[in-house]
Amino acid sequence: MKFLALSLLLAFGSAHAAETIRVAIGTQDTTINCATGGLLIRELHLLEKYLPHDGKYKDVRYDIEWKNFTSGAPLTNEMVAGKLDLGSMADFPGSFNGAAHAKAGKKSIFIAVLSGSTLGSGNGIVVPKNSPVQSLAELKGKTISVPFASTAHGMLLRAVKAQGWDPEKDVNITTQAPEVAGSALQSNKVDAHADFVPFAELFPHRGFARKIYDGSQSQAPTMHGSLVDAAYAKKYPEIVVAYLRAAIEADRLIAAEPEKYSELIAKVTGIEAEVNYLFHGPVGLQTRDFTWKPEYRQAVKTSIETLRLLKRTDSDIDVNSFIDDTFIRTAFRQAGLDYGKQLKNYEKLPLKAKDAVTGKPITDFRHLTQIWVQGEPLVRHYASATTAIAELRRLEQSGKKARTVYAHDQGSGLKLLAGDAWFVVAADGKDVSAYLLKADAQTQAAKVKGKVVDFDTLKGGKAI
Repeated sequence: MKFLALSLLLAFGSAHAAETIRVAIGTQDTTINCATGGLLIRELHLLEKYLPHDGKYKDVRYDIEWKNFTSGAPLTNEMVAGKLDLGSMADFPGSFNGAAHAKAGKKSIFIAVLSGSTLGSGNGIVVPKNSPVQSLAELKGKTISVPFASTAHGMLLRAVKAQGWDPEKDVNITTQAPEVAGSALQSNKVDAHADFVPFAELFPHRGFARKIYDGSQSQAPTMHGSLVDAAYAKKYPEIVVAYLRAAIEADRLIAAEPEKYSELIAKVTGIEAEVNYLFHGPVGLQTRDFTWKPEYRQAVKTSIETLRLLKRTDSDIDVNSFIDDTFIRTAFRQAGLDYGKQLKNYEKLPLKAKDAVTGKPITDFRHLTQIWVQGEPLVRHYASATTAIAELRRLEQSGKKARTVYAHDQGSGLKLLAGDAWFVVAADGKDVSAYLLKADAQTQAAKVKGKVVDFDTLKGGKAI
């Protein structure tokens, strides 16, 4: 009897002593380039795979909490309030996160990049579909809406400055969340809207807007990444590394099967898989990259300075202590990856594919054109727009439909939704090149004595 009582006492004491550690993560599911730091980890239960269960974590129980947000500001509010431990957001809201923590006598740190563009792709400006406007230069005196204090806001201010305009006199910049901007564009209540991933592509894909400016034109780096409460990271560094190991695993999976996981993102967010693939597929609009390249460090530094100029913060954050790459370096090492090698790698996710018509390996991606056929799980790849468009006509004549067509801007290499692009058809009709901007297409057409057409004209066979 005494033995039983002692056993019960020991069992109770052991259970009572077991520590429960909260891992509360804020995500931005609709900001799809944050997928590897949130949505995919959650949906595929990857965090559970890497959380430590040895040493000081031997008898630990984990209370994993997920909370989704549509922007970085409310996520930051909950981090500062101690309701979240980790979160993902862009450079601008991330810098505001650091400032808000500092104001509250706390500290947060940027631990990894998730996805970005060293040139600025991802942010963009769109106009209503039927607007006559073809470039930013035509928006002087017009109303441009943008989510304030977002990475797109920073892009817009830089773009306006590059035009030589006064942002308070030459344009009317108003604040507008993307979910409001969609209806504003459809009802022509704004002349243009600037936004972050994925809205400058999502709105055109849905047929009520047209992209006239890509963030890469500003030559200003942009990124989304993950932050953690500094006190939490100091207490549980192994958990922070486990989170990053899960993110690296999510990245490996989507790199291997971009169509499959683009569909998963669509199922969770309602953002079409075609748009998700535009970003996450090979040679995509942005690059998933966990390393702190100098350009991404500069993006954070610039955002801190811009927020101060906007009087959104008076905090003097030291970017060198705000960014901490020790956790991601450890995660890379544990995963058997070379952080230093990736830090120097600026290539997009490569495409290893054969032309869907000729069967020959595609080695030159300047004219790469891709078709995602309805009912097919994988995207088809073509070495030239000429071949792809001819094949598209054949497919449609046989009763099949394309979910979307992708092309690449001949000047920048930028991946485009073909339906939103301008095409230059050479005089002999054999060479077809895609461009985002009509002005660029017109310049090229003059050089080759060709003509500029839109996608519908090209697809209809009237231009070739």
